[in-house]
Amino acid sequence: MSESRTLARARERVLEHGQGLGPDQVLDVLRLPAGDLEELLGLAHEVRMRWCGPEVEVEGIVSIKTGGCPEDCHFCAQSGRFDTPVRAARLDIPSLVEAARQTAQTGASEFCIVAAVRGPDARLMAQVHDAVAAIRATVDINVACSLGILTRDQAQELADLGVHRYNHNLETARSYFPRVVTTHSWEERRATLQLVREYGMEVCCGAIVGMGESVEQRAELAGQLAELDPDEVPLNFLDPRPGTPFADLPPLDAHEALRTIAAFRLALPRTVLRFAGGRELTLGDLGTRDGMLGGINAVIVGNYLTTLGRRPEDDLDLLAELSMPIKAVSDVL
Repeated sequence: MSESRTLARARERVLEHGQGLGPDQVLDVLRLPAGDLEELLGLAHEVRMRWCGPEVEVEGIVSIKTGGCPEDCHFCAQSGRFDTPVRAARLDIPSLVEAARQTAQTGASEFCIVAAVRGPDARLMAQVHDAVAAIRATVDINVACSLGILTRDQAQELADLGVHRYNHNLETARSYFPRVVTTHSWEERRATLQLVREYGMEVCCGAIVGMGESVEQRAELAGQLAELDPDEVPLNFLDPRPGTPFADLPPLDAHEALRTIAAFRLALPRTVLRFAGGRELTLGDLGTRDGMLGGINAVIVGNYLTTLGRRPEDDLDLLAELSMPIKAVSDVL
């Protein structure tokens, strides 16, 4: 059976020339029939291998401040506006250092400190300052942060601390964002990412797929991410959380999730594309393997912020089975 015209054009543009697909072309990919999925995943894997190589970047994440967030992100159990099982808590510096040490033992090159806030206040910035200094002094691992919307001074301070990468997700397409969050704007998120780039930190910016958006809006989002030229894009799939406005949304179909992974790889051929939250629910073990062979080249190991992940050993065993070496810290810097 011959390759479809959509895939043939993508092969020439992305695989041969290294140029990402634009939103209209991504939409064509997202609309491919189920019978083309295997070929699509194969092409995405070829693109990943050609433009990124076989290595996989491994990361662990931990929350320095959980719950009690004033924002109303409709997917998030940490919002203080919703009646969810999550309760506010803070982690002390020794616990953060120990979490970083355990993450480094898996072979991970990145450790991300996350806080459920609109943006960091002076107290949180002081905690982050002490935590980053303590981790950098004792653990051989790059430190990333995800602390919400930043001011210019805060971006400067984090860069001066040696924060390697900053995460702030767009979450969804600009046209759909008001259906997901009302307490801040898509433009505010983008402004923070521009500050991150300006002060020399790597830009980590991803999405949550399956929040009721259309395939057209997924294609729109792929284009908006590509415009940012991010160093990393974490792909989350909605894991509906009790008590949130999105609690009753159905999990994304596994084939839709895999098609989305491949489409984002074709839009972002040189970007670190990371498996993040929700893959266990949406894809399971078999789908995780398919994703690693369909464009993914990075994973978060262990648990997420409010949901359980796979055992780190399971992911590391899979990488070994697929002959995908873990990227060393020195290679990430």
